[in-house]
Amino acid sequence: MTAEFLSRLQFAFVVSFHILFPAFSIGLASWLAFLEAVWLVRRTDPWRDLYFFWLKIFAVAFGMGVVSGIVMSFQFGTNWAGFSGAAGNVIGPLLNYEVLTAFFLEATFLGVMLFGWRKVSDRTHFFATCMVALGTLISTFWIMAANSWMQTPAGYVLRDGVFYPDDWMKVIFNPSFPVRLPHMVLGAFISTAMVIGGVSAWYLLKGRFADKSRATLKLALAFLAIVIPVQIAVGDMSGLEVHRNQPAKLAAIEARWETRRDVPLTLFAWPDEQAQANRYAIDVPRLGSIILTHSLHGEVKGLKDFPADQRPPVAIPFFSFRIMVGLGFAMLGLALIGLWRWRRGTLERPWYLRAWVAMIPSGFVAVLTGWWVAEVGRQPWVVYGVMRTSEAASHLPVGSVMASLATFVVVYLGIFGAGLYYLVKLFRTGPVPAPVREVAPHQTPARPLSVPQDSIEE
Repeated sequence: MTAEFLSRLQFAFVVSFHILFPAFSIGLASWLAFLEAVWLVRRTDPWRDLYFFWLKIFAVAFGMGVVSGIVMSFQFGTNWAGFSGAAGNVIGPLLNYEVLTAFFLEATFLGVMLFGWRKVSDRTHFFATCMVALGTLISTFWIMAANSWMQTPAGYVLRDGVFYPDDWMKVIFNPSFPVRLPHMVLGAFISTAMVIGGVSAWYLLKGRFADKSRATLKLALAFLAIVIPVQIAVGDMSGLEVHRNQPAKLAAIEARWETRRDVPLTLFAWPDEQAQANRYAIDVPRLGSIILTHSLHGEVKGLKDFPADQRPPVAIPFFSFRIMVGLGFAMLGLALIGLWRWRRGTLERPWYLRAWVAMIPSGFVAVLTGWWVAEVGRQPWVVYGVMRTSEAASHLPVGSVMASLATFVVVYLGIFGAGLYYLVKLFRTGPVPAPVREVAPHQTPARPLSVPQDSIEE
């Protein structure tokens, strides 16, 4: 077991934890902006209660995302000194732009959003919420720009093994960035909608907060019914981009060993990397060419066309991709069934609500497996086709990396276990009545701040 392998394992562990919380925060921030906008229009208690309930959830998720992100960035200097020295001229500024634009914007308005309800006007508070939501999206922009550059590097010159930016527009808007950014953002929105719908379904099963939960469940399933087809279209564009720019990754995702036309779509198989063949394959003739190349007789390169030391692992991208796609269609089916039952007035059947509850983690699992496809499929390169992962690793003692990995596992399980426990407690409490702003004697609100609780669907 080498220091490089342990460093890769440590980074994979940390980033797998980290990506879940920003994905949730991105979706929740926009959800909060929507809830407060509705409250500004309707001025009814249920919408205010929902806003403050999800605001507490957002605060915890945002905090855990920040903590895990800081720890992750430290590893560039400790475990990946080769990468920092070679690509720091490109990656460093991109991460700095994220801090200067997104993080400062979020930090500026987060305090107003969390603690300014009684201190600022309604519109100012709504503006702060919108700025935090915008900050999460800007942060996603820069992080995806940096990661996409590592997938499809462009706009640089290489001198003495060091990357120097030559054209920042090409660096940022590299070939994979225009499709990977919306794919990630939509994935975050879908993951959040699954949580919102699942929590709402759980309350309905328990007979709690019926009016609020009914409204948010309908919003979640309507949103998913619209957005998941868009995500499928974006995913298809992402697949075409991988076919053009990362053919070895595509070959691993599809477990294609031989270059051929009229490629079948492999629904399931057991890839045997030693024999360079698939066991127990279930194929649909020619459908692979149609989906992967948009041509009936399109050609897909096989792994045998690449040198053995330039092939990515096959099993992880192959199975992860199918889990991601399978969950995507399962979520779409859940939403479409919900629309049909909503139309018939049978939305709240117990079996359907239980299905929502069971599917709560599905969005996060899809995001995580999609990330594994992207990162493992890029191997053995840290900068695709230019710099190997082995060249990026620091020269550390195996014992040192083993100790840091064990420390991360213990600390993360402790801290984030406590965070998840607190989130569960917040969910159990639910959207109880939120604090009402005290209005000064000389102020008269334009519309009443409190109306009957059952007015959420009026």
